[in-house]
Amino acid sequence: MEMLTQLNRAMTYIEEHIADDLALADVSSVTAYSPFHFGRLFYYIADMPLSDYIRKRKLSLAAMALQSSDIKVIDLAVMYGYDSADSFTRAFVKQHGVTPSAARQPGVSLTIFSPLSFQIKIKGVQAMNWRIEERETFEVFGIEMMVVQGNGGVLWEQCFADGSYEKLFDDAGGKLQPNGLGYPREDGACVIGAIAGHCSAYDGYREGEEGLLYMLCAQVQPGVDTSGYTVVQIPKATWAVFRSKTVQWAGGELPGLFEQIYTEWLPISGYDRATGPDMELYYGVPNKQYAEVWVPVTKIESVKES
Repeated sequence: MEMLTQLNRAMTYIEEHIADDLALADVSSVTAYSPFHFGRLFYYIADMPLSDYIRKRKLSLAAMALQSSDIKVIDLAVMYGYDSADSFTRAFVKQHGVTPSAARQPGVSLTIFSPLSFQIKIKGVQAMNWRIEERETFEVFGIEMMVVQGNGGVLWEQCFADGSYEKLFDDAGGKLQPNGLGYPREDGACVIGAIAGHCSAYDGYREGEEGLLYMLCAQVQPGVDTSGYTVVQIPKATWAVFRSKTVQWAGGELPGLFEQIYTEWLPISGYDRATGPDMELYYGVPNKQYAEVWVPVTKIESVKES
């Protein structure tokens, strides 16, 4: 419930400041979440980046203003943060299919997006394989890249193509199994996994893309040379661990699993999303694999009635 309360608080803030140059950090500031974590929550629950939602709301209000007043197009463009009438017109046509001038005509159909309101929705929840685990602080090392939400596969493909995956695998002490996965760690996982959102300093981050820092990584072990790699400390945390289906390629299961975690599990679990990165671990079975998604959480304390 707390997560939904904070999301709705953010939507109210957006409506109250819709004419401002709203950034992800501004909206998240009225919640308990960092910009990264708020953007990730919103992305999976609303099925769109926050920047897309804000743009759609601005253009919806602009369309309504054109039909109900004689405001000039250039004034609307300035009001909603566009640097010229041309850039405003291009965005307007993309959403509504007509120019701002044509939108004044009677009977014109426009695409209006109403303000979002979040609430629990029961929708035939699929079975989820999950557990809660506690882990002490540990370190990982690897290769990182800023990617668009839900598009971590770009880094995997790049590292496979340029040989950097094999180098990371060798430097981590990996040995191939017959199924092609790295020789299992003590917990049975492949040597190489991934983390996402492990840094809040978005160097090179483009706000409109609402991306995240994604990293192919291995756990730091005694004697491993981490020179030339990024080393990240993962703090002690409580983790909610979710297992994917067993398939030929487990990576393809993760977008749907993340969506299920954020839209179905978190709102009713009694846990809230805590600060810290998501983790992906991969496990091999004969000719197939499955993945585990690790999400840091904190238990929501129930309010006792007096």
